[in-house]
Amino acid sequence: QLAAEFPSEDILLITASPVIKAVTNFKQVSKTLEEFDVEEQPSSLLEKRYPNIRVIQSGVKQLKSGEHKIYTEDGKEYIYEKLCLCAGAKPKLIVEGNPYVLGIRDTDSAQAFQKNLAQAERIVVVGNGGIALELVYEIQGCEVIWAIKDKAIGNTFFDAGAAEFLIPKLTAESRETPIECKRTKYTVEGSEEKGRPPAASDKLGSALGPDWHEGLHLKGTKEFSHKVHIEILCEVKKIHLQQEFIQLQQTSLTFPKGEKNVEPDEVLWPVYVELTNGKIYGCNFIVSATGVVPNVEPFLDGNNFAVGEDGGLRVDKHMHTSLPDVYAAGDICTAAWEPSPAWHQMRLWTQARQMGWYAAKCMAADALGESIDMDFSFELFAHITKFFNYKVVVLGKYNAQGLGSDHELMLRCTKGHEYVKVVMHNGRMVGAVLIGETDLEETFENLILNQMDLSAYGEDLLNPDIDIEDYFD
Repeated sequence: QLAAEFPSEDILLITASPVIKAVTNFKQVSKTLEEFDVEEQPSSLLEKRYPNIRVIQSGVKQLKSGEHKIYTEDGKEYIYEKLCLCAGAKPKLIVEGNPYVLGIRDTDSAQAFQKNLAQAERIVVVGNGGIALELVYEIQGCEVIWAIKDKAIGNTFFDAGAAEFLIPKLTAESRETPIECKRTKYTVEGSEEKGRPPAASDKLGSALGPDWHEGLHLKGTKEFSHKVHIEILCEVKKIHLQQEFIQLQQTSLTFPKGEKNVEPDEVLWPVYVELTNGKIYGCNFIVSATGVVPNVEPFLDGNNFAVGEDGGLRVDKHMHTSLPDVYAAGDICTAAWEPSPAWHQMRLWTQARQMGWYAAKCMAADALGESIDMDFSFELFAHITKFFNYKVVVLGKYNAQGLGSDHELMLRCTKGHEYVKVVMHNGRMVGAVLIGETDLEETFENLILNQMDLSAYGEDLLNPDIDIEDYFD
C-alpha cells in the first residue's frame, strides 16, 4: 500500500523471515466480511511488482527512535522518515525451555509438531482458542487430553451452545472428506528448502492462518481414529519430567473410558501434566496453544513507548504510537482509540491485513498533511473462518463482550446442520454467531450496522419459516 501511495520513495521491508506472507484470492464477501488466502512467497516477487520496495532479511536488534534509526542483527543501520512496526506476536508458552512443551503459532512450529506426533500415543493440548480447536479436531490415532480453563470449548470464538453443537464432530469415528470450501486458506509452500537450519523456538516464523493444518499429516501411532477427553475449568499447575514424577510417588491416570474413570496408569511417560483440578496425566508431549503476546521486545529498550494492558504498543485512531513518526499495526499493537460499539480488537489475520492497509493510508495522509477518516472496517467486528469443517462467521459483540448481563440471546439450532445465535441489546442486534451455510451474514451485518429496532419481530427474527433476508432486503 505504501509503495502505491509513494511510487518514487524508497520503501524498506525489514523481515527476519526468508519468505513474505502475501494475500491472494481476496474476496469481499459483504461490506465488512472478507475472505483471502495467505501464501508464503519469496520476497523477490514483491520487489518485482514494486520496484521501489527493498526487502532486507534480518532481525531487528534495536530501534533508536530519537535518531530515527533501526539497527539490524546483521550489523547494519537504516535511517527512516516514517516507521511502521508490524512484528506480530509470539506464542505464550505455559513454560519456557521445556523440550516436551511445543508452542504452535507459526508454520515452523507446526512442522515440529507433526514430527513429534508421528511417534506419539498420547498428547495433552492446553488452550481454548482457534488453533487448539482445529488441532484437536484434526489429530487422529493418538489419545488427546484437552485441558481448557473455560466451561466450554472454543471460548474465544463462541459460547457453550456453539460448543455443544460442535462436540459430536469430535467423537465421530469416520471423517467426511473436506468439502471444497469458499474461504480463507493458508498453505506453506516450499518449506522443505534445502539446507534450511532447524528452527529454534525463539526464531519467529510467520503466523498460521485458520487453515494451517491442511496438507500436514496429523496422525499418531494408534490405530483408532479419534480419542479426545476434555478436562474443563482447569489449568496446568505443574509439569513434571519422568524422574521428578517417579520421586513424587503420585498416581497418574489412564485415558478416561467412562464418566467415573480414575484408573491409575501403569505406563511410564516422558512427561506428566498436573492440572489444577488435581488430576495428573502422563503423555509424550504437551502442546501449548494458549494464545499470543505482542512481540515488542526489540523495540522497547531505550524508547518510551506507551504500552497497553495486553502488552501491545498503544496506537491512536491513526495508528500512531506514542513516539513521533512511529506507527504500529497488527498483532503488535493495542487499539487505544474509543472503538465503535460493534468493534473490538482480536489478534487475527483479517485485522492484521486491515490495520496494515489503513496504517499505510495514515502514514501517507500525515506525510502530505491531509486528514483521514477512520476506515470502515473498524465499524464492525467481522470474521469468517472454519471449524470442524463448518463455515463460521462471527459479527459484532458475538459473545456479548462488555455488555454484562444487559442483553438477551436468541438461538436457532439444527443438529449437524446449522447454529445461529444473535445477541440483542435494547431490541437491537449487536452481535451474531453463524455456523454452517446459513446465508444470513449480510442481513445480520446490516442489522447490526444500522441498529434498527427489532423488538416488534420478537422470536420471529430467527423463525426458519420466514425468509428473513428477503424481508430486510
